Amino acid sequence: QVQLVESGGGLVQPGGSLRLSCVASGRFFRFYGMAWYRQAPGKQRELVAGISAGGSTNYAESVKGRFTISRDNAKNTVYLQMNSLKPEDTAVYYCNAKWTPIQSGSDWGQGTQVTVSS
Repeated sequence: QVQLVESGGGLVQPGGSLRLSCVASGRFFRFYGMAWYRQAPGKQRELVAGISAGGSTNYAESVKGRFTISRDNAKNTVYLQMNSLKPEDTAVYYCNAKWTPIQSGSDWGQGTQVTVSS
């Protein structure tokens, strides 16, 4: 099982930016697809962005052009750069390992809260 630790969440005003980080344990990070999901109160968890082992990316329509997912295999870390944040981006954001475009992976982080509010 991969241990995942997220950081970088917080309170930001609409139009602001945040960068989330997720550090993964183990020696096989570079072989895994990684993703960010989010869950707002009363809503189902949804995919925000995913990145394959080869670097291909997928984004939810609602974040295209505003969010960027990237990875640093030397640091076992995946990032989510979030720009032009909106109140509807408010949610708990979760890192996910062993993700594929077909389904989420088996390993999850504990989540980090992102709140967009004035």
